[in-house]
Amino acid sequence: METSRRPYLKDLAQRGVVQGVTISTGSGTKSSDLCHYFGGVRYALPPLKRWRRARQLPSNYTYGDRQHPGQCDGGAGLCPQPGFMDLSPSNEAAWTEDCFQCNVWVPTEKPPKGGWPVFVFIHGGWLQFGSPNGFNAAALLGETDFKAVVVMPAYRVNLFGFLYSSELAEDAATVGETVGNHGFWDQRMALEWIKGNIHLFGGDSNNITISGYSAGANSVFHQLAYDLRQPDSESIVRQACMFSNSPAVQPKSPAETQTQFNQLLTAIGIPLTLSANQKIARLRALPPSVLLDAGKTIDIHQFRPTTDSGFILPSLFQSLDNGDFARDMLRRNVRLMLGECSDERYLYAVWFPPKANTLSALRTRLIADYPEKIVDTVLPLHYPDGKLPADCKDWTSDAWGKIYADMQVYHMQRGLVHALTSNTGNVDASRLIYRYRIEYRAKCMDKAFPIEWGVTHSSDYPIWFWGNGNVLTPPEKKSVHEAFIGPLGRFIQGPDATGPDGFGWGTSGRGGVRILKSDRSVVIQKDALWKEGVDIWNALRRVDEAKPRL
Repeated sequence: METSRRPYLKDLAQRGVVQGVTISTGSGTKSSDLCHYFGGVRYALPPLKRWRRARQLPSNYTYGDRQHPGQCDGGAGLCPQPGFMDLSPSNEAAWTEDCFQCNVWVPTEKPPKGGWPVFVFIHGGWLQFGSPNGFNAAALLGETDFKAVVVMPAYRVNLFGFLYSSELAEDAATVGETVGNHGFWDQRMALEWIKGNIHLFGGDSNNITISGYSAGANSVFHQLAYDLRQPDSESIVRQACMFSNSPAVQPKSPAETQTQFNQLLTAIGIPLTLSANQKIARLRALPPSVLLDAGKTIDIHQFRPTTDSGFILPSLFQSLDNGDFARDMLRRNVRLMLGECSDERYLYAVWFPPKANTLSALRTRLIADYPEKIVDTVLPLHYPDGKLPADCKDWTSDAWGKIYADMQVYHMQRGLVHALTSNTGNVDASRLIYRYRIEYRAKCMDKAFPIEWGVTHSSDYPIWFWGNGNVLTPPEKKSVHEAFIGPLGRFIQGPDATGPDGFGWGTSGRGGVRILKSDRSVVIQKDALWKEGVDIWNALRRVDEAKPRL
């Protein structure tokens, strides 16, 4: 979509003045303002050292003044990361470990009494790469009735955001911190900044919906879990949307992630016999590219969350089993929207595929993401005879993409819904759950992904963001608005404004799914994959709880 920008000054009261831009479409007398945009707004100060917590902005921190306003017309900082297709830049010159900024999109209209709803979107990328800078909410705010302040935070990814070891834990303890899950702590700090400052942009700090795609959806689950255990006075999350991802199992224990840390040291050439201080000092002295290059060569090359007993408690998945999680959601009336694309597997298949065309190589690859006992439980369920299924042409692409999509999305989303509605505590949160499925791909995605990939993972960005910088055709706009944007815009108004299902979803709970079909029609159907997903989830829960986690 062709747009233009012109400077826009915003007075943020005690935070000073920033210069963003007003984004418009068209030209001359036929131009139309879409929204105001503020890119790279700082939400935290960087840590004093790598693998420490970001620092909260001081109460007297200002972005600028009238004479020298804070320049917020670009984007958020890009955490060092590997490149992947066109979804992540690999240009080292763009990297910065100071990525503690967010992009803010604001409607041009006068905010309603109390402020606009706030829609926080956490980007995906397997927690290994990604940035909010590739998303565009201008047309969504300017051309539809979706009216909210949209906030997209950057956060630390891969080993900068999710490395764990006893050495790092010892180092963090010297300043009273836990270690691991720094990317999640970054997201939480962004949420706390939003809670305290979003009114300055016209947002309602008491109506914050958190959403995320892929790893961003996984992040939403962990942010919700953290928020639910905070005192009511410190709660932030009012509603949540999880697009194309779900938690699978209790994250790896410190002992399991220690193995990954040791593999990283060995790949770099740092002796394991050194003291903890010496190891950390050497790691901190290395440039990001050296760390990233070494990380890609080790067996456990995916840097994932750790059960650190700080952000993630060892009892997290037990709270799903016994109904505590659902009970907390009901107590706070937190609604959850979640769903999937029909062909998730094709994009998943090209992310770090197995190194050999064997079941053994597939097992090794899965262990990079999941605890070993989980992998050894799920493989026999998919391949009971140990042979390549008849509907798969190889292990490295076909079988890999399918099982990874099952673990990341299909089976585990159904398991999560099952846990929230059929747990051992008999706590049923069905009235809070709204499911969807997308079987239509917007035409503008044909230049991004092969047509034969169908409605694959992330191909629905134009649906959720009204083109996401591209253009939907008029028939697509009509269907997309009816299917999702209209209901989503009402959903974020909050349950007090819309009632139990006053936002027009048409179904709630475990069974019914709102589907955008390939012909762009919208139907409510029973979930044909429900039993398979729940069976896998239950099998994984049994093995996950077989031994106490360290």
